[in-house]
Amino acid sequence: MSKKALKLAGTLALSGLLLAGCGSGSNSSNAAKTGSGEGEEVKLTFWDENSGPDRTPIWEKLIEDFEKENPNITVEYVGLPKDEAKSKLDAAIAANDTPDVASLQSSWLPEFSIRGALLPLDDYLKDSELKELINEGAIEFNKEIVQDGKLYGIPYTQNLDILWIREDVFAENNLDAPETWDDFFTDVDKLTTDDMYGYTIRGGAGGSLQLQRLMYAYSGITEYVDKDGKATVNDPKHVEFLEKYFALYQKNTPKSDITNGYKEMVAVFDTGKAAILHHNIGSFGEHSKSLEADQFEAVPLPKSTEGNYVAEGGNTIGISAFANTDHPEEAWKLVEFLNSASSQSYWNEKIGQIPTNSDVLSEDWIKDAQHIKVAFDVYDDPDTELYQPPFYLPDYRSILDNKVDPGIQAVMSGDKTVEAFLDEWAKAIEDSKVKYDDAMN
Repeated sequence: MSKKALKLAGTLALSGLLLAGCGSGSNSSNAAKTGSGEGEEVKLTFWDENSGPDRTPIWEKLIEDFEKENPNITVEYVGLPKDEAKSKLDAAIAANDTPDVASLQSSWLPEFSIRGALLPLDDYLKDSELKELINEGAIEFNKEIVQDGKLYGIPYTQNLDILWIREDVFAENNLDAPETWDDFFTDVDKLTTDDMYGYTIRGGAGGSLQLQRLMYAYSGITEYVDKDGKATVNDPKHVEFLEKYFALYQKNTPKSDITNGYKEMVAVFDTGKAAILHHNIGSFGEHSKSLEADQFEAVPLPKSTEGNYVAEGGNTIGISAFANTDHPEEAWKLVEFLNSASSQSYWNEKIGQIPTNSDVLSEDWIKDAQHIKVAFDVYDDPDTELYQPPFYLPDYRSILDNKVDPGIQAVMSGDKTVEAFLDEWAKAIEDSKVKYDDAMN
């Protein structure tokens, strides 16, 4: 994909801001499926890929609003814990027993579409008012990463990895927010005291996604797999970075970091036990419940060794419909409703992420949100580069979850060197690319 296309996929133009259970019918054939009459009672199931006390009530409120607008449709909400969502969806697809509609990470679309699990949404979007409202780059990105070029998900939110810092602690120590990676490592060391760790590492489930975003942000490399099929994850710059990064473990971070997942990592920061946290703007809602507004702030990941910001392209989540639905028209109504301006505004304001519906960009909460401004500053910087992970590889996420996550823990425990870890990661990606190319040719 071209640099221009990648950048478009990751960017919501700042000018737009300034100017303004399981599923039903798993045994039915696609050919026999039609929309129900207005008076017919229809039941849909909706699966949330990241349920919990913060997000579940948001979906429940939106579903309630949808049912009020569509009294003949009821929606059953099924919440999947984030770390189990992919495996549960895999099992549902294998059993031909999928939900009607679900919130899906963009990186899952290539695999799910190859398996024939998803309903193409191109024709539905063409006739919808959403066509002119949803960020065009995000739509095109979702089409470019799948084999057949069709649209299998309407992105309702965009994210960006950042650093959350304890603003009050930085002020007490007369420190400015880190602007370079040298600043980052120096600040982590200075802020490590008897009462507080300078940083917290996500060593448990999901750590691989965060780690690779740090690596590429540091190195400035924009190709994940080069034209010769060689993965760049084991580039010497990444070895250099991770040797410094993992040296923080237990010296500047909690010992429990080796198994800490998202919730535990965030709790370390929110309870005042760590001064710096790497996550994304989407954890704003949780931090704001535990900390006062003047106690924490978002700052960009430092610029790369090349002197520019480098971020991951396609960092979106979308609403998809499954091919097995008995009610494709009603499923689309739900997809459309959840991507309306009111729904996107409600969800993204609560969570703290960037809506993709342009009608939301002029709202006051967008203009007033410090962490959203940071995201726009990065995405709209003319020198920002985006790299694209190989989402098209069917086992890309499986490699991260089943090989890279345990590999992180092996490095942190001292059982594996950084170099060996990255070489194994690179080989897994390269082997997958060879299998993919052979299957496609």
